[in-house]
Amino acid sequence: MEPIKIGVSIGDINGIGLEVILKTFIQENISKYITPVIYGSAKVVSYHKNIVGLDLQMSTCNSAERVHQNRINVVNCWQENVNITLGKATEQGGQYAYRSLEVAVHDLKQGWIDALVTAPINKAAMKMANFPFPGHTEFLTENFGVKQSLMFMVSDNLKIGVATNHIPVSAVANTITKNLITEKIHLMHDSLRNDFGIERPTIAVLGLNPHASDEGNIGKEEEQIIRPAIVQCKKKGMLVMGPYAADGFFGSSQYAKFDGILAMYHDQGLIPFKALSFGEGVNFTAGLPIVRTSPDHGTGFDLAGKNEADHSSFRKAVYAAADIVRFRREMEEIKKNAMVKKKKPKEVQQEGEILE
Repeated sequence: MEPIKIGVSIGDINGIGLEVILKTFIQENISKYITPVIYGSAKVVSYHKNIVGLDLQMSTCNSAERVHQNRINVVNCWQENVNITLGKATEQGGQYAYRSLEVAVHDLKQGWIDALVTAPINKAAMKMANFPFPGHTEFLTENFGVKQSLMFMVSDNLKIGVATNHIPVSAVANTITKNLITEKIHLMHDSLRNDFGIERPTIAVLGLNPHASDEGNIGKEEEQIIRPAIVQCKKKGMLVMGPYAADGFFGSSQYAKFDGILAMYHDQGLIPFKALSFGEGVNFTAGLPIVRTSPDHGTGFDLAGKNEADHSSFRKAVYAAADIVRFRREMEEIKKNAMVKKKKPKEVQQEGEILE
């Protein structure tokens, strides 16, 4: 089986991104399954390689059109020297994270890589570099021309999506609508089926207000927006339940009964996810025509340059991307074979008996 070509945007050069990337790709036998393609510059990668103290053989190139199997490939996205200021948010940190991401997305659109794993970016640094999006999810959603995507935090035992991404808590109530909740449930349902192979997924939807509004006594969003969206999805044949009060739902371990959980806002979903799965979780952007994952942690400025960062989540993100690519290909092959069989002309025996 040919290795999956995994493109990696390096994220903020002042953080732990390249440390966890290099620690992941030093593992024995990984090249049997994955061909790493790192988007950055050989100079910056070498700088972080020296910090980590790893003996890595790398090949450099100017695009991913021709990469080497059994090697770590570095695509040079820039040639100039870069000032690395470990542990600090800088304009250059944002600028080169942005450039790495843009080149990786270009190659992904060309089909030169099979999936993208994004190392963490720093929001302040990206703002200094005039990155016009709140985060990776919104950037990729626009670049691949889809109306809506789903920020989907996944681990072996827990999968939580969020209805709203990187917006202030004060804006959440005015952002959620019946149509938005319905779209997010559909995206989660389709992803659980098409990316994770769960034929009849069960989905729980959380409420917005404390106690899921306590029958309308603490807010009206549950009865006026969330519950009607759930009812509509049920009519489409989906196994959707809720809205549940978030505290009791996680406190009683009710989450373990569901394949997917839709939270209303970022912290409502990510706090329990990271408490239960930190280091083992992956951020997956569902609803895109391509596969994108990232680790479940940030730039780790407090750990930058200390060679203490845990690469477990980044490794999980790489393997998850490869697994989803393979699963999608298998499903496409099954569909193709089914269509060929369906279109196969019928053979007629001499006696006129029709055989399939």
